[in-house]
Order: sequence, then structure tokens, then C-alpha cells
Amino acid sequence: QVQLVESGGGSVQAGGSLRLSCAASGRTLRSYTMGWFRQGPGNPGKEREFVAAISVSGAITTYADSVQGRFTISRDNAKGIVYLQMNSLEPEDTAVYYCNRHPQGLGFWGQGTQVTVSS
Repeated sequence: QVQLVESGGGSVQAGGSLRLSCAASGRTLRSYTMGWFRQGPGNPGKEREFVAAISVSGAITTYADSVQGRFTISRDNAKGIVYLQMNSLEPEDTAVYYCNRHPQGLGFWGQGTQVTVSS
């Protein structure tokens, strides 16, 4: 059974950093354009917010305006892992973070990883 597995979340103070990882059990991610998404505490029933995406080769990356300059998406295709380096974290970044194929998802989501930023 294929699963998306996100990890690396935690609790940090504003200005801190975290690095998230995304892998898939039972499937490799190296052939997909991948994205990171998040769902904040204020919108549990709403669509997940796009955060960043990366092309298959890693040469092309895109970011939401809210994280541009603070977050960096990368990937290690040899390991089949996609990363999200988050620096200068702000309380508004508090959310559950998910990864998925982008723009067309895989049809399911992983459990996500919680990021909590305190002021």
C-alpha cells in the first residue's frame, strides 16, 4: 500500500528553522513534480494552501508569496526524498504540512507533519 510520509515538524520560536522531509513507501517520488502544502489551524475544512513546488530534475522551483525568500524546496532523487527547508519561521507558518504530486495530486494525502511557531 502506497503512503506519503512527511516528517521533521516540531515546535520552534519565531525566527527559528526546521527541515521537513517527504518520502513515499511503496513508490518512488523521483519521477514526479512535487509540492508542499499546508493547512493552518484557522481553516481545518478548507483546501490545503500551496507552499512550494519542485520539478523532477530540481531545476525549477516555485513558491507562494508568503514563503518566498524564507523557504527552500529541494529533492534528492537518489533517495526519493523531497525536502522543505524553512527559515525565519513566523507564527503564521503554524500548520500541518503535507507533500503531494503537483499540480495533480496522487489522489490521497499522508498524515502530514505539524509545525508550530510561537512568538
